Amino acid sequence: MNESRRQQYVRLPAEVTSFVGRRHEVAEVKRLLSTSRTVTLTGVGGVGKTRLALRVGLDVARDFRGGVWFVELGSLENPDLLAQVVVEALEIRRQSADPPLRILADHLRDKHALIILDNCEHLVRACAVLAEELLRAAPRLHILATSREAMGFAGERIMPVPTLSVPDTDGSELSIESLARSDAVRLFTERAMAVLPSFALTEDNRDVVLQICHRLDGLPLGIELAAVRLRALSVRQLLDRLDDRFRLLTAGSPAEAPRHQTLRALIDWSYALCSEKERLLWARASVFAGGLDLEGAEAVCSGAGIDREEVLDLVCGLVAKSILIREENGSRVRYRLLEIIRQYGLERLAAQGEDAELQRRHRAYYRELAAQARAELFGPSQVSWFTRLRHEHANLHAALQGCLDNAEEAGACLEMAADLLYHWITGYYLGEGRRWLDRALAAGAGSPETRARALWAGSWLAIIQADVPAAAALLKESQTLGERLELEGVLAYVSLYSGMVAMYEGDTDTAIELYEQALARHRATGDPVGTTLALIRLSLAHSFRGDSARAIAMGDECLALADAHGEGWHKAYMMMALGVDVWRQGDPRRAFELETQSLTFNRAVGDPLGAGMNLEVLAWIAATEQHHERAARLLGALRAVWEAIGAPLSGYGHLARYHDDCERLAREALGRSAFEAAFEEGARLSYDDALDYALQRDERVGEPTGGGGERPASKGGSAPLTRREMEIARLVTRGLTNKEIASALVISQRTAESHIEHIMSKLGFRSRAQVAVWMNEHDGGSG
Repeated sequence: MNESRRQQYVRLPAEVTSFVGRRHEVAEVKRLLSTSRTVTLTGVGGVGKTRLALRVGLDVARDFRGGVWFVELGSLENPDLLAQVVVEALEIRRQSADPPLRILADHLRDKHALIILDNCEHLVRACAVLAEELLRAAPRLHILATSREAMGFAGERIMPVPTLSVPDTDGSELSIESLARSDAVRLFTERAMAVLPSFALTEDNRDVVLQICHRLDGLPLGIELAAVRLRALSVRQLLDRLDDRFRLLTAGSPAEAPRHQTLRALIDWSYALCSEKERLLWARASVFAGGLDLEGAEAVCSGAGIDREEVLDLVCGLVAKSILIREENGSRVRYRLLEIIRQYGLERLAAQGEDAELQRRHRAYYRELAAQARAELFGPSQVSWFTRLRHEHANLHAALQGCLDNAEEAGACLEMAADLLYHWITGYYLGEGRRWLDRALAAGAGSPETRARALWAGSWLAIIQADVPAAAALLKESQTLGERLELEGVLAYVSLYSGMVAMYEGDTDTAIELYEQALARHRATGDPVGTTLALIRLSLAHSFRGDSARAIAMGDECLALADAHGEGWHKAYMMMALGVDVWRQGDPRRAFELETQSLTFNRAVGDPLGAGMNLEVLAWIAATEQHHERAARLLGALRAVWEAIGAPLSGYGHLARYHDDCERLAREALGRSAFEAAFEEGARLSYDDALDYALQRDERVGEPTGGGGERPASKGGSAPLTRREMEIARLVTRGLTNKEIASALVISQRTAESHIEHIMSKLGFRSRAQVAVWMNEHDGGSG
């Protein structure tokens, strides 16, 4: 697929504090990237390698049409999972049975992209192998890495990142304005003002501030941690304590670099300033990978010195001391430790002899969380569980690995991987989920009942990936266990997924027979999840055979069951299936309503498989209504979706004839040239733009574009934004936050953030205020 000029992704964490200085370093990294395909930023912990890489990534984003992608590796401990983590960070929706490294190579092969690999030091060899493989496969790929040491392969350019500049003199010869322009002093001043708004660099404190920056060697993390202490200390008191604490000959091993000793001394000091219970919570919270929430802290970190009711106050104390970083995700607040702070905490945990016990508690908590998510899957909390599990993915990953590494807990790994079935399906984790199940099954782990459930769960993942032989083998083994143990629930799912295999192979009669067996068993065991799945598949099968009455009856029963439980995901798939039959009966308007309702939900929960099916049916509807250009564009957009999933009409291959008919009608009506032009236009749409167009929210698709493929900004005419983007820009102008915009439009916060990124990229802006000014000048019909 040719790379789109319009489809440009910038997936970088937002800068929550100002970026200070580094003009020379930014320019140098850009120069190195222009002459070399791999640049590694090296330096001590806390020197600002990550912030520098992010700023460069933001500055050069327009040069990389294939996107700029950030991959955080600090919480990854197993090098074997490196490629999978990169697949997830790049949001690659192709979920084939291929190894992750091959998926990456295929995805990047023709893309002009920049990948930022952050915190590589503990995975240097694995990162080097990955980088070399990808650079060979993708001739236009660039990699920017941060690490405490170089990866060490041919072609890698190394750039040591220095500490921030501090005036060499005592500062007496410099004006206060000149001193304030020093990067280290400027950073200290800005961070001090953030915690103490009345702070200012004055003639009275200038010398003390300069001495503090000298004592800290201009190390950014050291300066930021020290500035936080101005909540309780004067700058003179701060300097006095630095004098006491940071004597290089006593701050650590003489074999270590002085700056590293200084940083450790600073963290030691931050640790010493915490209360005894805050220190204990800091150490215990370090067991979490990728952050934690309050519930996790209470469950894992309480006990043996910390009462559960004390955890909230201790968390607030660590947030105030900048040990924990507060992050808001929708309606939930999470906390994150900088990796160097987390590693320090892990060392303390080990020194206290608590590491094994806390890791055990961590695994137990996430095993219980996965089980609870499964138990509450079919109900009103479903979507919140999908979202929560995505935020907890790194912790789930760590818990699964920990269980698998402990022979006595390998069965728990299998059970947990099976409990997370819907997490694997509704996110970017389909391939990973299948690998966890395969690894645990291969280890011979789990009780027979657990293995039987894990086998049918794995079969569904294999069916979605169009790996039918593997699915059939898994189902055969699951059936054997189910029959031997007389497990009706297992046999119900075996019948269900065996019906999917039969449908895939074109045997509709056998499929319906198996679906009916599954439905009867699920009803008998009182399983609403299995019942709705069987009803969805029966409806599709009867529709495919031309029996609309039975298809609609099954659909109505399914919708009633879903509504009775307040469930949304299965309901969305049922609406998709009913849309197919209503369209076949000749009611395209009602079919469109069903598909767009389904698509709105699938988009909100980030389900590319469900969205792909909706786009398929909407394309068929368009062709039936003789909107052939629209049909061709939707077919073009679908190409990327199905390539991402790994198989056309993944899991619904029996419907391929409708796809073929749609393409044939559009080709005949438009002619080869016009069809291919519309098809390619659809293929160039970003995922979000394609969904906007499918929902008929983007009426500008098909209009002439600028020479570079971007819609040109208009000074006095129509806006370069889609209708949906104009709607969001108006809400930005009203001062709504991303969360409030998402709530107002009934979309996910992530989708709202993505739209705002696109808006600022199209308009060439870097702030929401600029968007508001532009809207006030150009939006004549906002009302």
